[in-house]
Amino acid sequence: MITAETLTDYIRRTMPDAAVTMTDRTGTMDHLKVVVVSEVFRGKNLLDRHRLIYQALDAPMKDGRIHALELTARTKDEV
Repeated sequence: MITAETLTDYIRRTMPDAAVTMTDRTGTMDHLKVVVVSEVFRGKNLLDRHRLIYQALDAPMKDGRIHALELTARTKDEV
């Protein structure tokens, strides 16, 4: 289980300008829908954007706090 605050902290370590929205998809707080808006994504394709998020969330994914992610990664212009 991971809180929205903790998840946001992990992402902002890599992307300090990130606006993060998290939705619990199953009620267990380990299957999450996450929307990240950051200028770090500018010029990057979808796969590279997702890689950045997965790298930021490496620890909670490895220790089981996050089991599944549905990701949306956009720049401010794409919102």
